[in-house]
Amino acid sequence: GAYLPQSPGRTCSVIVGPNPSCSVFCPVSGSEVAVGQERKTPVTPSSSSRYNRRRLSGSRDERYRSDVHTEAVQAALAKHKERKMAVPMPSKRRSLVVQTSMDAYTPPGNYEENSVGEGGVGGDGTSSLEDSLGTEHWANRGLHPASSSTTTGSSASSSSSSRGSGGSGAVGRLADVLQQHAHVAAHLHRQRLHRTENHSAPPDVTGYTNNSSSSSDGTQYGNAELMETGDGVPVSSRVSAKIQQLVNTLKRPKRPPLREFFVDDFEELLEGRAAGGGDQLAPSLEAALQRWGTISPKAPCLSTMDSNGKPLYVLTYGKLWSRSVKVAYNLLHKLGSKQEPLVRPGDRVALVYPNNDPSAFITAFYGCLLAEVVPVPIEVPLSRKDAGSQQIGFLLGSCGVTVALTSDACHKGLPKSPTGEIQQFKGWPKVLWFVTESKHFSKPPRDWFPLIKDATQDTAYIEYKTCKDGSVLGVTVTRVAMLAHCQALTQCCSYTEAETIVNVLDFKKEVGLWHAVLTSVMNMMHVISIPYALMKVNPLSWIQKVCLYKAKVACVKSRDMHWALVAHRDQRDINLSSLRMLLVADGSNPWSISSCDAFLNVFQTKGLRSEVICPCASSPEALTVAIRAGTDDGGQHPPGRGVLSMSGLSHGVIRVDSEEKLSVLTLQDVGFVMPGALMCVVRPEGPPQLCRTDEIGEICVCTAATGSSYYGLSGMTKNTFEVSVPVVQRGLPVSEVPFTRTGLLGFIGPVGLIFVAGKMDGLMVVGTRRHNADDIVATALAVEPMKFVYRGRIAVFSITVLHDERIVVVAEQRPDSTEEDSFQWMSRVLQAIDGIHQVGVYCLALVPSNTLPKTPLGGIHLSETKQLFLEGALHPCNVLMCPHTCVTNLPKPRQKQPEIGPASVMVGNLVSGKRIAQASGRDLTQMEDNDQARKFLFLSEVLQWRAQTTPDHVLYTLLNSRGAIASSLTCVQLHKRAEKIAAILSERAHLQDGDHVALVYPPGVDLVVAFYGCLYAGCVPITVRPPHPQNITTTLPTVKMIVEVSRSVCVMTTQVISKLLRSKEATATVDVRTWPPVIDTDDLPKKKPPLLHKPLNPDTMAYLDFSVSTTGMLAGVKMSHSATSAFCRSIKLQCELYPSREVAICLDPYCGLGFVLWCLCSVYSGHQSILIPPSELELNPALWLSAVSQYKVRDTFCSYSVMELCTKGLGLQTDSLKSRGVDLSRVRTCVVVAEERPRIALTQSFSKLFKDLGLHTRAVSTSFGCRVNLAICLQVRSSCTDHSGTSGPDPTTVFVDMRALRHDRVRLVERGSPHSLSVMESGKILPGVRIIIANPETKGPMGESHLGERHNASGYFTVYGDEALQSDHFSSRLSFGDTQTVWARTGYLGFLRRTELTDANGERHDALYVVGALEEAMELRGMRYHPIDIETSVIRTHKSITECAVFTWTNLLVVVVELDGSEHEALDLVPMVTNVVLEEHYLIVGVVVVVDIGVIPINSRGEKQRMHLRDGFLADQLDPIYVAYNM
Repeated sequence: GAYLPQSPGRTCSVIVGPNPSCSVFCPVSGSEVAVGQERKTPVTPSSSSRYNRRRLSGSRDERYRSDVHTEAVQAALAKHKERKMAVPMPSKRRSLVVQTSMDAYTPPGNYEENSVGEGGVGGDGTSSLEDSLGTEHWANRGLHPASSSTTTGSSASSSSSSRGSGGSGAVGRLADVLQQHAHVAAHLHRQRLHRTENHSAPPDVTGYTNNSSSSSDGTQYGNAELMETGDGVPVSSRVSAKIQQLVNTLKRPKRPPLREFFVDDFEELLEGRAAGGGDQLAPSLEAALQRWGTISPKAPCLSTMDSNGKPLYVLTYGKLWSRSVKVAYNLLHKLGSKQEPLVRPGDRVALVYPNNDPSAFITAFYGCLLAEVVPVPIEVPLSRKDAGSQQIGFLLGSCGVTVALTSDACHKGLPKSPTGEIQQFKGWPKVLWFVTESKHFSKPPRDWFPLIKDATQDTAYIEYKTCKDGSVLGVTVTRVAMLAHCQALTQCCSYTEAETIVNVLDFKKEVGLWHAVLTSVMNMMHVISIPYALMKVNPLSWIQKVCLYKAKVACVKSRDMHWALVAHRDQRDINLSSLRMLLVADGSNPWSISSCDAFLNVFQTKGLRSEVICPCASSPEALTVAIRAGTDDGGQHPPGRGVLSMSGLSHGVIRVDSEEKLSVLTLQDVGFVMPGALMCVVRPEGPPQLCRTDEIGEICVCTAATGSSYYGLSGMTKNTFEVSVPVVQRGLPVSEVPFTRTGLLGFIGPVGLIFVAGKMDGLMVVGTRRHNADDIVATALAVEPMKFVYRGRIAVFSITVLHDERIVVVAEQRPDSTEEDSFQWMSRVLQAIDGIHQVGVYCLALVPSNTLPKTPLGGIHLSETKQLFLEGALHPCNVLMCPHTCVTNLPKPRQKQPEIGPASVMVGNLVSGKRIAQASGRDLTQMEDNDQARKFLFLSEVLQWRAQTTPDHVLYTLLNSRGAIASSLTCVQLHKRAEKIAAILSERAHLQDGDHVALVYPPGVDLVVAFYGCLYAGCVPITVRPPHPQNITTTLPTVKMIVEVSRSVCVMTTQVISKLLRSKEATATVDVRTWPPVIDTDDLPKKKPPLLHKPLNPDTMAYLDFSVSTTGMLAGVKMSHSATSAFCRSIKLQCELYPSREVAICLDPYCGLGFVLWCLCSVYSGHQSILIPPSELELNPALWLSAVSQYKVRDTFCSYSVMELCTKGLGLQTDSLKSRGVDLSRVRTCVVVAEERPRIALTQSFSKLFKDLGLHTRAVSTSFGCRVNLAICLQVRSSCTDHSGTSGPDPTTVFVDMRALRHDRVRLVERGSPHSLSVMESGKILPGVRIIIANPETKGPMGESHLGERHNASGYFTVYGDEALQSDHFSSRLSFGDTQTVWARTGYLGFLRRTELTDANGERHDALYVVGALEEAMELRGMRYHPIDIETSVIRTHKSITECAVFTWTNLLVVVVELDGSEHEALDLVPMVTNVVLEEHYLIVGVVVVVDIGVIPINSRGEKQRMHLRDGFLADQLDPIYVAYNM
């Protein structure tokens, strides 16, 4: 007997006795299925129009249909409804919502083939696919199980078949069948419960109640009225409300883990009955064909039909024999030449025949067998780039196919080139096409006959198989296996000579090939072949042919039975009593059971007997695995049924459903093992090990009748066809016979019945639980109402994200469904799948109808769909991502440790041998050099001295966009013009010493003149960027704010800008009356001031440096005279600046290092500055590099935005620049001035791009400065190494572990290791600067391996404004260690590393690495993230993303991406962005915003203004293309 699983927790094992009805899997005899309680005669529609409408409506895809399941889904949704879970709807730009008109769509076909279908029923199929089957009628049969019952069922009742308004006859009958099935199951459960001991009284089982009120509520779920937040607040479309709603929804608790299952300890092995004697059968198939062709040549072999159902042609055995011989002769002797035949015995040949021409196919197939050539039947390629045909091409290539046989009609239909040759298909080898019709082939000589041998181990044919990933494999079947398989089928199905068999299946592969081409010829049977085209027009055609020909056998799929049901009229002449076997080819699909039951129920009155329905299980590798067929004594074992818990199945164990009545899977058996075969069930993962009795696993068979290998793939062959299973029988190991894996998941039930619960290919392992794609599809299809998506056009697959599989559901949406409807349906599908399978769906996408890739037979091409999804090329019209619900394997959030005292840190650092991270540049006081400017304390004095000693030396040259000199200044010109400005300030403005003056000038020499004029007059200048004339409304308020905050008493500017400040637009933006006096300096007076101002104290303020940080903070830094001079001196020393040098500067001159280089350094060091305003590069991108080349400049400074402009704008122009003579070989250093982590990718691509123009790869380097300390590092390559100046090592790049950085730790890793981030040294520390790394929170010094905030001690600046902030930033002291020194905080995180390199003075070089700004860093899950890292990952993920910015809002991560492409690509980006951030940063994206190019604000330094972006997003000002709220 078989050992049966127990419910969890009980350890006694029940051994089944002879009575099968006490087994768990209750066999249901035919008479019981029909439960004869007052059977109603089927109600039939009267008019034919009603018939037409019903036939067209494919509303029920019966493959996945189960009334009980639909009710379970309704109940699961009702449960969710109580929880009132709110899902914020995404926002979409109008242009994305407007759909094409209805006429533009041809709905996809609904005539499906298992999960991949075949075409469309009724051609146009435009009628609503819901009309016929009154969905409400189904929905309203609410199932109400009592809490104590063990199963669902009905104690008594058979409701009227057409109760309710929507019910048509077929519906009533289908519902009745399912109801009676449930009733029988309950009845048998009760029997079992009475007979098994240790049980309490039997539970009462409640009946069906037609509680329409509850279920109509169920269908209401998810409407707009119910869209509320967790607090019951109605949702508006405003962003902030939606985010609040999302946050509330995400507060929902995660579900608890399932309890452990009890597992039984017995193993199972099953042996089939002995194979029947093959004595009366032929020694090979060719011999059988020869025998029938010569003994009874007039016997019909194959009848074909046209698309109207009329008999087209009858192929007799005589004709089949003679034509096959002709094909064989021509293959061997007439292709190629006598010396060089194209085809030799053993070669592979492709058979390309359409589905409506079986006679040409069977002739060619047997012709190949007779010629000992190996046929490879494949689908007809539809177009050159057909989704699957490329993979088939790879198969043909690996099989070495050079010849393709086809029919005349098919040959004419293939795509041809203008010359008439058949086009080369994508991925295909070069093949020669031959038409096999008799008229094209010459007759063989009278004395030529093919050699008929007994079956050998040679390959007979290769059957193609498409894998889960879309690759196509060829399964080779030997002649012995083919013969053994035919013999086993003959014995199993009791085939006899001259029987008639109706075949609806594809005759090129699997069950159709085995029964209707191979076994039929072996037994001289007559095959009636029904083409798909006929099934589309008349789904009843196969039943009519069974009646007409009194056929004994019919081969169908469950969907053919379903379509026959939908189209069934009460045709008087239907009589199915001749059928002894209705072979259901996809009987192993658990969802086929409902079709079988419904079909039997409707057609029982037409003479169909219950034992006739024979589900079978098969796979390309193992051929037929099992068939439920008649037994030897003529009877049939009553069919077995199992009502299993889906939750148990997901854990890989078999549990009869007891407490969770919603999620059940009803299985029917697929009969017994094939004759002569041995079967076992092995665990799906790991090395092959037998399953326990209560475990579910992969079925393996050991028999002569299986495939032998995957062609050309020995490794995969070994894993599939040569599996050695450690089998023990009666305590002794069974001989090591190789088993073949079938790819089917199942178990062996009572009395040796085989149950299949799904396919390995459809298996998705989420967490540790296994789910089957078909089951998920069934649940999605059971969600009512189905008005928004096409049935049978749903793809379910899994993708791997963050070390686990995630479920993705893609469906085709009808063109007439609204956003609201589709979204409501999507949220209900999520809830249904969650309720029934206890698994979250990661992504649900709806695509426009007819856009999913199709297989040659019209179904969905699953792997191609998955590929498009992963590449971001699916173009969905609706997307719902639920990472928050289903990603439960994120690493633990970081717990911050309590503060550690100073002693332990110091000791800890000493013990671990680490040094405190601090470093300094060279000492300014120690450096001897002939610096004349040193003797002056003030820059104004340096200028006067230069005007006297070198009056005609040019200090400044300004270039215009054409590269010509716009203006220049010598020392004396600058001095004289500055004097005149000082005169204006003292006379016109009557300013006092120390008054603040705002200088609003465009980049140029006027700004320099005005600055020194202010110094001469004793005023404090503040440089301000002028407002942009095209964008006054956003730029003018900043100008106004700086003028007000700096308390400027007067504004100096040019005439043009002063007019702009008084223009209408300006007046509309700010109050013009509140401006201080505005002086324009275009016309200077002739006289000079009476006396130049000389400051008394070097510590008084020289100028104010105002800048706006990326987070929108405005801060002004006070610069004293001494600080300014010291600063200029350290830059002079670092860069080796002398009067003989030229330096090209392409920077904004308003703050920081840019201002210092533009206005101050030339005066201090005396070198010539070539000024290039960055705005001019927009007109002429080559301006900067041309100027550098023309003036033979050695040192140049630029910003990242300038570098990016050159890289993008000149990328393709390097050759033309070279021809114009641009030469960058003299450039010693090109320094990027920035306040951020060096952008390595940009600097490297810049170096590579302009290497052809002579740019040295080591020339490009970076600097670092911040608002508190305008420049800390500056890297300059030395001209000669023996020079005592700044010869120093090149900037180094290190790779750090990004995961450690999030924890404020620095861990160096190898280049290319996972999660590595390259960080480039920020330049050499300037002379006179000391740096220490401190903890930003505790201000304690840190060790080298820690990431901390960098403080520096040249604290010569103070901040303008908030005093508390000022003392924190500028007068910071360490909390322990060196507590005396006053440091200035930089606000940047970084680390120091002592390198092996040495400086010029022989010291080891300390490299400083900047990681990012503290105020930009985001604290998420206890870790510190830098936006740039996430943005880099996102930009890499899809070619259409040009720019990205991230920020946080209420702990949600918001990602904004700019889309460069059509708006319809917007939704592709949502899953891709979510995936990459999860995969690389372990963060769940809360909101994805897709916007147009240029929406992300970027300041003049090339830095993203993320806070402005956030404010714009929350105020609904971005006009996004799409906003997705991830659940």
